[in-house]
Amino acid sequence: MKKILLTPLILAASLASSGLVAAESPQGAAPMPAEMQQMMKTYKPELRQKVMALSPELKGTIQKLHAGHMRRAKETTLRQVMHEILSEYQSIASALATDNAEQAAEAARRLANHRIPKGGLLPYFSLNQVTDNDLGVLPAMNDIVEGSALKLADAADAGDMPRAASYMSDIMTGCVACYQKFRGVPGISANLMTPLSK
Repeated sequence: MKKILLTPLILAASLASSGLVAAESPQGAAPMPAEMQQMMKTYKPELRQKVMALSPELKGTIQKLHAGHMRRAKETTLRQVMHEILSEYQSIASALATDNAEQAAEAARRLANHRIPKGGLLPYFSLNQVTDNDLGVLPAMNDIVEGSALKLADAADAGDMPRAASYMSDIMTGCVACYQKFRGVPGISANLMTPLSK
């Protein structure tokens, strides 16, 4: 008899402890993916509110953007990730200049599969930009930067270095457009509760 009663209690306890965000989700809303729930636990309350107010479609889009990247940073900020992307971009340029197709393709794929920064992307936007309207441009910017990098890699794999080189300006155009839209003081986020540990 005790065993029968304990099972529902254990199940209820595990559901109740599933995370801070699950409790904050509006009634009838689709549950937020586990990774996003974990990220939300590191956000200040103001950012959590803004994220919870985003449409389910945009939350899904952000989750897809994150899911397209296999590497997750433990401490690396968005600014540091941008430095890594710049390093890959420079490696691509060096490879193109020296007709090194393998290096160009590998660096382009690393650029396209950059690390997701600590806390995901959202803490690095200003609070007034955490809206469906402002964040709705992310997929297009992502397609320009990462999509062009993957096209470059394919062209380099095919040995078509002039075509590979033609994607360099597309990558940079996407980067600059994103900076103009979102970048405040590079690398600073007032939206994370804890500072980086050394």
